[in-house]
Amino acid sequence: MARTGLLFLIVAFFAAILCVLSAPVPVEEEARSIEKRTSYTGQGTWYEVGMGACGKRNKNSDFVVALDAGLYGNGQHCEKTMTITDTQTGKVTTAAIVDKCPGCGHGSLDMSPSLFEHFASLNQGVIKIKWSFN
Repeated sequence: MARTGLLFLIVAFFAAILCVLSAPVPVEEEARSIEKRTSYTGQGTWYEVGMGACGKRNKNSDFVVALDAGLYGNGQHCEKTMTITDTQTGKVTTAAIVDKCPGCGHGSLDMSPSLFEHFASLNQGVIKIKWSFN
């Protein structure tokens, strides 16, 4: 009888271990998927591009952006693309992340001149935007 009780405890113990080990855990792919669904709002401004914080030289004619310092972090978003919408006109396009913008508020982007001109005249200087990672 004692042997049956011991055997039952051993089986129950291993069953509990298997339940814990088979429990789903967040993986990097799920985290990326959630990040892609997150949209950010802020201001869009423009700057003269050149050597970006991502280590690549860019041109003013490229559709590229500088990400706010908080989101830029250690450069994990370098070369990722995003979809940007001018919230006042509804115009939409995509751009690549190539630089860090230390002066930008959370969710704001500094854009290459050609990218900014897709939305508005450079003379306007600032637009309201919404964007998300692709």
